[in-house]
Amino acid sequence: MTFNSQEIIQDVRAQFEHMLDFVTGEQARRANADHIERGLFKLLLSLGAKLLQLFFVMRSQACSRQAIRIETGQELPYHRDTPREYISIFGKVSFERPYFYKPGIGGQVPLDAELSLGEDCYSDLVREVSEYLGVYTVYGKTSNILERLLELNLSTRALQQNIAEDAADVEAYYAQKPPPSPESEAEILVIQSDGKGVPVILDEASEPSVRLGKGQKHGHKKEAVVTTVYTIKTAPRTPEEVVASFFELPQDPQSPAPEPPKPQNKHIWATLDGKEAALSRLSLQVARRQGDHIQHKVALCDGCEALQSRIVAQFSDFSLVLDFIHASEYLWDVANCLLGETHPDRLDWMADQTLRILSGQTQQVIADFRHMAQNSETKAALRTQLNKTANYFERNLPFMDYPTYLANGWPIASGVIEGACRHFVKDRCELSGMRWNQTGAENLLRLRAVAENDDWDAYHNYRKQLRHIRLYGSPHSSLEPIEVQVINTQLTVLEPVPSGRRSSYLQLPLAS
Repeated sequence: MTFNSQEIIQDVRAQFEHMLDFVTGEQARRANADHIERGLFKLLLSLGAKLLQLFFVMRSQACSRQAIRIETGQELPYHRDTPREYISIFGKVSFERPYFYKPGIGGQVPLDAELSLGEDCYSDLVREVSEYLGVYTVYGKTSNILERLLELNLSTRALQQNIAEDAADVEAYYAQKPPPSPESEAEILVIQSDGKGVPVILDEASEPSVRLGKGQKHGHKKEAVVTTVYTIKTAPRTPEEVVASFFELPQDPQSPAPEPPKPQNKHIWATLDGKEAALSRLSLQVARRQGDHIQHKVALCDGCEALQSRIVAQFSDFSLVLDFIHASEYLWDVANCLLGETHPDRLDWMADQTLRILSGQTQQVIADFRHMAQNSETKAALRTQLNKTANYFERNLPFMDYPTYLANGWPIASGVIEGACRHFVKDRCELSGMRWNQTGAENLLRLRAVAENDDWDAYHNYRKQLRHIRLYGSPHSSLEPIEVQVINTQLTVLEPVPSGRRSSYLQLPLAS
C-alpha cells in the first residue's frame, strides 16, 4: 500500500470539519452533553490516528533513497519501501519506509532509528500506560480498560510480554541512579525487611484431576522478601508518650503531641529470589546513602531469626531494633488468653505491660509471665501463651532496649515495611484466584517498585535510551543521555522478500 500525504491531509481536514459540525450542527442542538462528549472523544482518537499517520508518511517521504554507507564502509543500496504497523494510543497506524539491502551483508531501515522505534508494534505510550495500569490491577482488567476507553485490543499475553521486556533494565537503572542529595536527607538511616507470601504455580504439574483431594492445591506460596531504605529525623519520646499515642489515651490539650517525622527518599524493593539476594541488593542501596549527614543507623525487623541473623551479619554497623508492634502482638495474645477479648480491663492491662516493656522492664515482664505459667491454677491455654511470649521476649532481649532507642529519637515500629508488604505485594499478587510463575511475579514487582518509588518517567526514559543503543548502536539525540556502554550493532543477512509478499518488520535485520 502506498500512502499519499496530500490524501491524508484532505482526510484530516474533512474529519476536522466533521468534528466542527458534530458540536455545532443541527443535531448538536438537540444532543445531551454525554452524547457529545463520547462522540467527540472517538472522533479525536480517529483524528489523532490520521495525524500520526501523516507524521510517519511525511518522515518517510523526506528520507533519501540513495545508497547508505554503514560502519564497515560498505554501501547498502535502496531495495524497496517496506510496511510497518504501529499501535498507538489513537489506534493502529500503518506506513511504509525505505529499506536498504545488499545480499551477503544484510539490511537496515534508517528511519526506524531516527524515530527510535522498538522491535514490536506497540508505541512507548501504549506500553507505559498499559504497564502502569498493569502494576496496579489485574492484567485482564487492564486489557478491558484499554479496550473500553481507547478501543485498543491488547491481550493479557501481550501485556505480560511487554512488562517482562520493560522490566529487564530496572536493576541497571537503579545501579546508575544518583543517590539523594545530603540536603534532602535526614540524620537517621533506616533499613527494614519482611516477607510476604505470593501464590506461585507448582513447578511440576501433578496428574490432572477433576477435583482436588483434601489438602491438594494448584500451587503454593513463595516468600517475597520486601526491603526498604530511607532516612528520617530524630524524634525523642518518652515511654509514656508512646503508650498514650499507641492506645489513643487522653492527652493534655495544652501540650498536643508533635507530628511524627516522615520517611524521606524512601526506596522499596521486593524479590522472590530469597533473603540473601534481597539483603545483598539492600546493602548496595545503603552504601549509596552513606555520608557525614548520617548520624544513626537503625535496622527494624520482626522476630524472624533467619532474617535477624542475616541483618546482623551483613549490616554490622546498624543497631537492630525489634519492631515494637510485633512485640505488642505477643502481649495482646496474653491479654486475650488472660482476660478475654471483651474484658473491660484488657486495654488498661495492655497499656501497663507496654509501658513496662518500653521503660526497660522486659526482663521483669518475662519473670512475671513465667511465674504465672508455673502456677498450678493457670489454664493450659494461658500457660502455653505465657511461655510462648516469654520465650519470644527472652530471645529478642538484645534488640529491645527501647528506653535508649526512644531517648535517641529512633523509630521503633516497622510500619513502613508492614505497609509495603500489604499494598506493594499482597494487594496486587494475592487477589482472588491469582497464581504466578516466579519470573512473571518478579517482572511485575520490579516495575511496581519503579512506580512506587516515583521513578516511572525517569526509568522509562532510561529504558528507551538503552533500547535505542541496543538496537541502533548509539544514543538518540532526542532522549536524555545516560551512562551506558555503547553496544555495536551488527547487520544480519536477510534475503529479499519476493515481490508481492508482505514482509513483517519484525523479520528485518535491525540489530542482532
